[in-house]
Amino acid sequence: MPKPLVNVDASAASSFCLTDEMPPLTTGWHAHRRHQLLYAARGALHLEVDRAQWLLPPQRAAWLRGGTLHRARANHLVTLCTVYLEPSLVPTAPQEECSVFLLPPLAREMLIYSVRWGPERAPDDTVAESFFQTLAHLLAEWSSQGQTWRLPRARTPELEKAMAYTLAHLAGPLSFEEAARAAGLSGRTLARRFDEEAQTTWRRFLHDARMLRAMELLAQDGARVTQTAYDVGFESLAAFTHAFHAFSGERPRDFRQRVAQGAPRPAPPLRPTRRKRAE
Repeated sequence: MPKPLVNVDASAASSFCLTDEMPPLTTGWHAHRRHQLLYAARGALHLEVDRAQWLLPPQRAAWLRGGTLHRARANHLVTLCTVYLEPSLVPTAPQEECSVFLLPPLAREMLIYSVRWGPERAPDDTVAESFFQTLAHLLAEWSSQGQTWRLPRARTPELEKAMAYTLAHLAGPLSFEEAARAAGLSGRTLARRFDEEAQTTWRRFLHDARMLRAMELLAQDGARVTQTAYDVGFESLAAFTHAFHAFSGERPRDFRQRVAQGAPRPAPPLRPTRRKRAE
């Protein structure tokens, strides 16, 4: 069962961490005055803000600006770690409402360590204050490497119906015409809605949704790559593997093994710094 609700905005501590074992649920739209760093240590969390939505499997975190309306959904049990940071501690506030990025090894270890300081901690704990201030400084660097793995949100009821229908039928054959009928729109009108409201096409939306759904399934205990491919609408394992690698940079088998082991994603190689020649 989840822990009793905590009024995080009433805490006297400037910054702190909360951990929760969340059963399948959907929160209402809400906001907090502090900046938030959300991390699913186990399972996968869906996160939505006004204009976009993300999936947070293990090893990905979300950096939410204070005051941002958002809601979360878990289709399976998820272990959630959330760090709340006083805005005055953050030297560079999040430029966007939300930025999602891959956790480097240091970030993951710091989040695990921050669990020792909950909202009830002493406000004058100098070690905690120093720790969270250091974390706040590093967040600007980490979040600058944000990923584009997200889905747009609809601005009108009709497009919302088309998106909802698409998301509910990722496992089977699905046509654009079916999505248009579900929305009560002509194909031409639906295509225009996707272009104007979501700045994408229906086919791209479908593809990205299938990849994010695959990440969610592969993050579950006992996940099988072949079954996951079928569950997101692929009839060919080779085609699924190619699409997943192109989308995430990892083969589905490697992604599944890494998540199961709790290992961080390998960092990309650093580019050599070009030195200026002496004048």
